[in-house]
Amino acid sequence: MEPVTHILFGACLGRAGFNRKTALATPLMAIAAEIPDLDIFTQVGGSVFGFQHHRGFTHSFVGLPLDAAGALLIVWGIHRLRGRWRERQGKPAPQVAPRWGLLFIFGLIASASHILLDFTNQYGVRPFIPFSYRWYHWDIVSIVEPVLTLALLLGLIMPTLFALIQEEIGAKRTHGRGGAVVALLLVALIWGVRDYEHRRALAAVSALEYGEQLPLRISAFPYMTNPFQWYAIVETESAFHQMDVDSLTPEVDPRRRARIHYKQPDTPVTEAAKKSYLGRVYLDWADYPILEVQKLAPGEDIGEGRLERLTWQGVPGGNGGDDEPSPGGYLVRLIDLRYAYPDRPRVLRAAVQLDANDNVVAFYFGLRREKAN
Repeated sequence: MEPVTHILFGACLGRAGFNRKTALATPLMAIAAEIPDLDIFTQVGGSVFGFQHHRGFTHSFVGLPLDAAGALLIVWGIHRLRGRWRERQGKPAPQVAPRWGLLFIFGLIASASHILLDFTNQYGVRPFIPFSYRWYHWDIVSIVEPVLTLALLLGLIMPTLFALIQEEIGAKRTHGRGGAVVALLLVALIWGVRDYEHRRALAAVSALEYGEQLPLRISAFPYMTNPFQWYAIVETESAFHQMDVDSLTPEVDPRRRARIHYKQPDTPVTEAAKKSYLGRVYLDWADYPILEVQKLAPGEDIGEGRLERLTWQGVPGGNGGDDEPSPGGYLVRLIDLRYAYPDRPRVLRAAVQLDANDNVVAFYFGLRREKAN
């Protein structure tokens, strides 16, 4: 999930009752719920290196103590700075001291919530690193899920608004525990509805016939706001079938925009691309990978804007505008059909550039171009 939802979830956990056990529980759990995403700093090693380690060790069960310790260190530092500031202001120290051992345990719980939330979307997590690098994903919500985020936000805001109203009328003030608990229950309810509709979508797709071939795998992935609209992929022996599903009806391909990608035999060019650094990393993550090959003319420039025309519409690429002449050869596009929604920009794609002798020249991922070592 995106950072805001993680932080709100951790804050709701703290407000749901953990904050009654020790001071600083809510800020600690809000930070710990997001701290696994510090793996973003692996981008310093390059876009491919960052992609390889995204949702890696910090998103694993073995990494949870490190996540909790990091969050605890941040909160401890803020607590110390705040204490010194209060001393300079001549203000008394807080009457209740934080219970640091208990806060570490709460940090473990909040960091584990990060793994849980990331598991619910289709990108997935690898929770058993370093013992297993297998990806797991539930596929029931999007990385950005507005309804879920709104439920958590209201669970934190509404008790404050009610408290202000109660203060105005002289009623006894509450502390927001009920709102946080309701918000967490709403999240569980959203997951339950999504899972039920997800199963209905899978059942609708599995009931179809695909020529004379049986489905080898079937998946359904969510749309952002409509819990009844799904994007499905069916793999058969010779092809990948893409289609939308309305799980409420249920109806498959209601807008008549299904597509078929026929599997292509491997060639020396695709084999070289698969064995490259980017190819290995991408194919380890991808669930429904396809490779598209385009021949490059000698001297053809690969740069910002040019890569866009050579690869996929709407996703810029290149090396920031410094065009580099191609020695000829091929551009092999790596695509995971999980993210090839028919009405969305084509994201999370990559490309490997090879010369005429099938040697890897460069990698393209996102907006960056990296030369092969």
